[in-house]
Amino acid sequence: MVHLTSTAVHGREIVADPTPMGLLGLAIGCAALVPIAFGASLSPAGLETAAMFCLLFGAGCQFLAGLLNLVNRNLYGGTLFLTFAFNWIFNWWALHSMARGFVADRGIVFATEVAFLLIFVLITWGFGHFSSLLFVFLLDIDLIYVFKVAGHVLDSRAFHLPVALLTVGLGLLSLWIAFALLLNPVTGRQVFTLGGPLFRTKARPPLDLAARTAIIGLLYRRWREDETSTLQFAGLVALLPGFPEARIRNEVDYLTAHGLIEKPGKDDIRLTAAGIDRWEQQILGVPGLAR
Repeated sequence: MVHLTSTAVHGREIVADPTPMGLLGLAIGCAALVPIAFGASLSPAGLETAAMFCLLFGAGCQFLAGLLNLVNRNLYGGTLFLTFAFNWIFNWWALHSMARGFVADRGIVFATEVAFLLIFVLITWGFGHFSSLLFVFLLDIDLIYVFKVAGHVLDSRAFHLPVALLTVGLGLLSLWIAFALLLNPVTGRQVFTLGGPLFRTKARPPLDLAARTAIIGLLYRRWREDETSTLQFAGLVALLPGFPEARIRNEVDYLTAHGLIEKPGKDDIRLTAAGIDRWEQQILGVPGLAR
């Protein structure tokens, strides 16, 4: 996609950030599993009740959060929430089946838990570049799967208590992060801190789109004055003294190649309908219609 201005300054979320909803759903799902993790509520009624909370909150909230994060072009958050959502659907099915006396195959469950462990370890490393608390949040999930895998390998129930405690911790961390996203902006204070990045990488130099923005803006104003008028390249250079001629020429060639500028004459340039729409959508914030 051709950007006319820096997305860091002018980018807009299409919908409100759905992350708190996903985290609150995760916390409620964890709360439903806590009694079972500690060996209580193992009756059919208890299993069915927990299964429904897993389906509605654990899976439902995180599925919506994942889809809406993808709508907002948040690939990392969307991928994590959707992966978790389908895992919670499995939790619902497993509890629902246990209430009827059917237990999932241990071999298949073990294989998928190993896969989840590998997936979440790498996602944890990635989240460490955003926030130290997010790193701890994913580390809690990693440890849950470490103990689950260890329990399968050693055929031992000794790891059930650590998994139960980590489930409690996961629910609390989910609530903390959700409240940080919900309440910090409302109160104007860091009531719930998220911490800075744990891992730092060399920052890329920002993309300078000033010349491109100036060119499109100038041609748009010319179009508003007279829809049939064009502007010669020499005139464009004269009207943009702050940019070298070579840079203006490169930007014009780039925008022409992407269909935002056309050259009806040898040295004449003007916006295309697509260029007008792109300017109005990204800068003016109004829906663009092909003209």
